[in-house]
Amino acid sequence: LHTMRMMISKNCKVIDLKSMPKASVKRTINCKKKELIELVLDIEKYPKFIPYCIDSKVYQRDNKENEILIVADLTIGKGPFKDTYKSDVKFYKDKDLIYVTNIDGPLKHLENKWNFKELGNQTEVSFDVDFELKNRFLNIVMTKSFQYGLNKIADAFEEQANKNLNNIKN
Repeated sequence: LHTMRMMISKNCKVIDLKSMPKASVKRTINCKKKELIELVLDIEKYPKFIPYCIDSKVYQRDNKENEILIVADLTIGKGPFKDTYKSDVKFYKDKDLIYVTNIDGPLKHLENKWNFKELGNQTEVSFDVDFELKNRFLNIVMTKSFQYGLNKIADAFEEQANKNLNNIKN
C-alpha cells in the first residue's frame, strides 16, 4: 500500500507535502524557559545574531491574557539576494508554544513551532519548520540545505541565550 502525504490548502489546491522542506531541531539550553521564550519573541533583535537576517520590523504586538500576538517582517538574504516575508506569530502562554505562519512574501507556505520545556535551570526547546517557497527552483535548492540552515539558527539562539545570561557552555 502506497501512502501519499497530501494536504488541501486554504484555496483548495492539493499540495504534495513530500516536496516541502521540513526540518526539526531539539536543544537543551542553559537558561530558564521564560528567558528563552522572551529571546525568541524579541524579533527586533534577530538581525544582531541570526545568520542571514538583515532586518526585522514588528508591526503589531498584543499581549493578551493567554497569548501574545505579533505581526512582523523579516528580511533574509546574503549579498545581492534578499527577500522580506511577513509572519503571524502567536505565543500560547498556557502551552509554552510559539506558532508562526506566513502572511506575505516569497513563501507559499510557512509553519514553524517552538515548544519549550523547563528542566531545572535548563530549557529543552524543539523547533520544527515546514515551508515552501513560491519559486520552485529555489524550493528544491533550499530542501537540500535546510537542515544545515536550521542548525545554524538554533546555534545562534543558543549562543545568544548564553551570552545574554552570562552562562558558560559546558
